[in-house]
Amino acid sequence: MKALSRRAFLRGAGAAVALPFLDAMVPARGLFAGSATAASLDRPRLVCIEMVHGAAGASPWGAEQHLWSPVAAGRDFDLGPTSLSPLEGYRKHLTIISDTDVRNAEAFSQPEIGGDHFRSSAVFLTQAHPRQTESSDVRAGVSLDQIYAQKFGQDTPIPSMQLCIENVDQAGGCAYGYSCVYTDMISWSDAETPLPMIRDPRMAFDQLFGAGGSSEERTSRRKATASVLDYVTAQVGDLNRKLDPSDRQRMERYLEDVREIERRIQRVEARNATGEARALPGAPAGVPDSFDEHVKLMFDLQALAFQADVTRVFSFKMGRDASSRVYPESGVSKGFHPSSHHGNKPANVTEFAQINRYHVSLLPYFMDKLAAIQEGERSLLDKSLIVYGSPMGDGNVHNHKRCPLILLGGAHGQLPGNVHHRAEAGTPMANVLLSAMHMVGLNEVTQFGDSTGTFSLS
Repeated sequence: MKALSRRAFLRGAGAAVALPFLDAMVPARGLFAGSATAASLDRPRLVCIEMVHGAAGASPWGAEQHLWSPVAAGRDFDLGPTSLSPLEGYRKHLTIISDTDVRNAEAFSQPEIGGDHFRSSAVFLTQAHPRQTESSDVRAGVSLDQIYAQKFGQDTPIPSMQLCIENVDQAGGCAYGYSCVYTDMISWSDAETPLPMIRDPRMAFDQLFGAGGSSEERTSRRKATASVLDYVTAQVGDLNRKLDPSDRQRMERYLEDVREIERRIQRVEARNATGEARALPGAPAGVPDSFDEHVKLMFDLQALAFQADVTRVFSFKMGRDASSRVYPESGVSKGFHPSSHHGNKPANVTEFAQINRYHVSLLPYFMDKLAAIQEGERSLLDKSLIVYGSPMGDGNVHNHKRCPLILLGGAHGQLPGNVHHRAEAGTPMANVLLSAMHMVGLNEVTQFGDSTGTFSLS
């Protein structure tokens, strides 16, 4: 049989389901080099995750207790006391970088003082200082994920996707003279163009799988509780007859994952359509009230998108500055933002560290998914670079020093892992992000934000 295209789709009635990597996509040896399949196998995946409000370990007392950064630098570090302890099982895929600063999130002039919450998110992936404005003349910088997407995302159906968990549909000014787009968005395609974030898993699913060519078709299909896979059943049967047993099993598992995620979204929509009071009034029907459930759905969608090479780039905003959301699973009943204002009191700092630990505890779920997906000779986790951090350090005083930052995954063999780097005082986070960009093939980038050079991650 002729080799399948890496860009093959199962299509029907507006649905377009991309295929996972299959052995049948590998052409004859002489034709493999330079093919779309070879290119897809050689490209790292990039996920940039922002969590707001900094970390308990960036406070004076929290730093003494090592609530974020381990005591020891190097490879013999103890995660036990830290909020990173849920990552113990993934040490070999964990790189911790402590004590970097995000100076461009600080106030540069007197009118900017107090606006840290309302400009920080715009700085995380751009490392650029935002223009203070409540109008449409916003300005920051091109974000890391978009630099990657502009070079390596143009040969995928979706160059990049931007996801979020909190409400980000506010317009106009937020506070301290800053437009809400600075608070709501972390991806910028150019210095003046922030990219909107998708909060609703249903919307993300429909974009990834082309579920219905129009809003009317999508609405009709949802009311009938039909599956996107129902529209491509015949093509699945035709394809399976041409595949060998191992590829058929791979296809079956992949389609089962697609269907299971779709069922979960349908269950959320049905639950939210009952008319009962919601914990998140006004949220779209596809958005779970549970933070835990919402984050895991978004992680599942990212893993599936990577598996089918629909996109190679995600930015994921897991929090919104000044949010007072409560996370029951963390064991803390106090809201997120109030908890970050702990007054450097040990009991309060410890509570905030519990929230930090809970957020980190969701990462292994995603890493498990990526580790279970094999693409060629590596797992998707080995091929991925996941950036997780915050542009704020100590949320209690709104500073941007000693900001939390970790890198996860293998970056296609470029990121050794199992190491804790402690940066020299004053080192810009931009130095680390510049080095991370080089690891994923952006070697032509020599300056990023306020970088002063690269940072050794080996």
